[in-house]
Amino acid sequence: MTQAFVHGFLLAFALILPLGPQNTFVLTQGATQPRWRFVLPIVLTAALSDTALIVLAIGGVSLVILAIPALRLVLSVAGVLFLVYMGYTTWTAHTDGGAAQTESEQWTLGHKVSHSLTVSLLNPHAIMDTVVVIGGGAAIYGTMADRWSYAIGVTLVSWIWFFGLSLAGRVLYRVARSGPARQTLDKASAVLMWAVAARYAWQLARSVLS
Repeated sequence: MTQAFVHGFLLAFALILPLGPQNTFVLTQGATQPRWRFVLPIVLTAALSDTALIVLAIGGVSLVILAIPALRLVLSVAGVLFLVYMGYTTWTAHTDGGAAQTESEQWTLGHKVSHSLTVSLLNPHAIMDTVVVIGGGAAIYGTMADRWSYAIGVTLVSWIWFFGLSLAGRVLYRVARSGPARQTLDKASAVLMWAVAARYAWQLARSVLS
């Protein structure tokens, strides 16, 4: 069980490191909300969404996706396009300076939760990572005890990571309050998302051509 837990922990840590739309949203909200408690619903939504995907993956949904190559291809392409689109919207955000920088601070609770759900559950790339990669990793374990120990390791990383990102955002709060600094943060996040999209597009092209 310990080996399965460590396997899940390390795999999840490797998958969650790239700053995709979900990570970027949590980080920037932490950097722009005036109080950490305003970021907490976003953190909980992101962590619970990942937990739901992990449970589905361990429960066997990954076997369905892996059994349908065309579906996996569609999800891969959609994931790349989603990252490109989210990078574009992040790059072009807050271009009007100080007036726009407070927009996310004024979001209602429902708006925060719905946007967090969007970047968590409607991101095909996240679905591929969670359901296919993590679900595929669970398939090597023959006992339910090992499989759920593996799942706990994966889930623990998700919760620690999102809380850590929101707290890291608090460190950036004073800097990100200025218009130019916020625009720089947005553009850096967009470039990272495009870089991840390019890497996965290259991997997808190699798999199709091989």
